[in-house]
Amino acid sequence: MSTVLVTGGAGYIGSHMVQALRRAGYRTVILDNLGEGHRAAVKDEELIEGDLTDKGAIRAVLRHHRPTAICHFAAYCSVAESVEQPLKYYVNNVFGTLNLLEAAMEVGVPRFIFSSTAALYGEPRETPITEEHPLIPINPYGWSKLMGEQLLRDAATAYGIRFVAFRYFNAAGADPGAGLGEDHHPETHLIPLAVQAAMEMRYELKVFGTDYETRDGSCIRDYVHVLDLVDAHLRGLEYLEAEGESLSVNLGTEVGTSVLEVLEAVERVTGLPVPHSLALRRPGDPATLVASNKLAKKVLDWEPKRDLDEMIRNAYDFFRQHPGGYPEVAAREGWPLVPEPTRNP
Repeated sequence: MSTVLVTGGAGYIGSHMVQALRRAGYRTVILDNLGEGHRAAVKDEELIEGDLTDKGAIRAVLRHHRPTAICHFAAYCSVAESVEQPLKYYVNNVFGTLNLLEAAMEVGVPRFIFSSTAALYGEPRETPITEEHPLIPINPYGWSKLMGEQLLRDAATAYGIRFVAFRYFNAAGADPGAGLGEDHHPETHLIPLAVQAAMEMRYELKVFGTDYETRDGSCIRDYVHVLDLVDAHLRGLEYLEAEGESLSVNLGTEVGTSVLEVLEAVERVTGLPVPHSLALRRPGDPATLVASNKLAKKVLDWEPKRDLDEMIRNAYDFFRQHPGGYPEVAAREGWPLVPEPTRNP
């Protein structure tokens, strides 16, 4: 049984990936500092509390467990926060990835799955966006992930490691049957925010910007179900095990949905109104991000199977089964209602 190290395996996508790996017959070891992740999401898997800024600790974990691959999800991922605290993102996302990669080279881990982002593309010059689009991030989060991909490309050339970097376009949804869902602190992603607002777990949702050059003035994004994402990661791992060449690949649906359309969908699926207010644009938000997934279909034989309504329904089911989300988050936030947010002037 091959062992896979999953960094950030107590987080949103990482925890879903751990369960997918176990179902596929892999042994998993989770490395997470629990800063963003949740102990309740780990289930009965092996969890090692550790931070990627400690290369000695990473090296010890790798030497003890001898994984044949690393799935690297441990990163900060808020665009708005990255604009406000860029150094936090470079330390964690870049320096942490460098430490992990150096330790992997020293121990001899040959395969690497990297959680990247569509934020690498910046303001799109084409829609849908292909992997050949120029990489010109407009926020520190995007730059931090671009640097991570460059580290992997250089390591692949110099040391022979092989990798797949998946550029996500707005992961969403949940696996409530496994007791897993999306539950960040603070939450910044639209679908859980909208569902929480509808369920009166927070007072209202803010819509940041209604003056974009889009069909209704709000940002358009490509939402892909987290279970479709982890299916792609499994295929990427199998691709590397079959001696596939390193590559970066988009994961999206090729369908764009605006913020206001998402709110309408949440109201349709849940039957509940979504309290919301309109606010100014946030710095660093492109108007439209929609993926081309042709490369993923061609190389990995992957395509998304779940639509927006299923993403919303699964998120709603998770929060109905876990009122207030994961227990430690509910206690910390004082749900069912968090303090009323400060409004933009």
